[in-house]
Amino acid sequence: MSHPVVVRHALGSYPVYIEPGALVRLEDMVNEHLPGRRVVMIADARVHQLYRTGRLGAEPWESETLTFEPGERSKTREAWGRLTDEMVERGLGRDCGLIALGGGVTGDLAGFVAATYMRGVPYLQVPTTLLAMLDASVGGKTGVNTPRGKNLVGAFHPPAAVIADPRTLHTLQEREYRGGLSEAVKHGLIADEAYFAWIEANAAALTRRDPATLSYLIRRSVEIKGVVVADDERESGRRAILNAGHTVAHALEQVSGYELLHGEAVALGLIVESQLAEELGVAAPGLRSRVIRLLTSLGLPTQPPFTVQPEALIGTMATDKKNREGRIHFALVARVGEIYRANGWTTPVPVATVQAVLKVLCEGKPSL
Repeated sequence: MSHPVVVRHALGSYPVYIEPGALVRLEDMVNEHLPGRRVVMIADARVHQLYRTGRLGAEPWESETLTFEPGERSKTREAWGRLTDEMVERGLGRDCGLIALGGGVTGDLAGFVAATYMRGVPYLQVPTTLLAMLDASVGGKTGVNTPRGKNLVGAFHPPAAVIADPRTLHTLQEREYRGGLSEAVKHGLIADEAYFAWIEANAAALTRRDPATLSYLIRRSVEIKGVVVADDERESGRRAILNAGHTVAHALEQVSGYELLHGEAVALGLIVESQLAEELGVAAPGLRSRVIRLLTSLGLPTQPPFTVQPEALIGTMATDKKNREGRIHFALVARVGEIYRANGWTTPVPVATVQAVLKVLCEGKPSL
């Protein structure tokens, strides 16, 4: 295995292994990081079928498995309840461990099971989507959605290790693969101008899934996110910058009935929030245009593929976790690679300004 990225947290640290073929060593990784435990894998039914038939690039390691229906609609308290009930019925105690095999939904849901079962058991994150590898599997956030919004019920529970095998990405449909690239764009936008420029220069290689380019993308994003979450594990300060684009994104996902993929919604959110920064004088003109050009070159959407009213999005944003004193807050970018900070890591924006910019997104064209 190549040298892992180490992510630190309050109780210690965990390694993030990024290596083609890493899934072949899953049993060894379980023995190393969950020694002596009765281990259960949690995966959505589609990913488990791919793993069981060897289509993820590795002969499956036989373990007890719990599955659920694929998709964001399964990330609920009901699914959490069913999974934990099944664990109780199987006689699993505090000496068990879990494997979360799959994308961001699996990582969030299985991680929340791990965080709450018997008041907490250790688990491994084994992401199989690009979005999960470079973002969702790192940082220890777990949770489920409610009818009022995304991730409103959850816990911080760092994994024992993350095992990312880029070879599994060949199973992703094009739309899902490209959606993952939006989180990498976000990382460059909020924290590393050189990385953002590297993505611009390597967009063609990324869209054709060049292995070496992809491995660097995942590693650099994990490094950036690892530094941010180590600095603010519980999201009381700097970690809020990782929500750039997400205030709008979560609202778009919810009003679409989760037909819009998370990565697609993040791309649209980055456009809106870049324009908000320009409208408020937080960022110089040109930020939004540069973001749109990069997202376009990566094959990501720059307009919603469905009709939506700004008022519906604003109503949904009212439950965002960053909000304070009834005001909608955004993690706004001052320039590529730097977040805007006036009175903290997020900025309240007047509803009228938000509504005007959302109208451009929903009704206009993404002019450069």
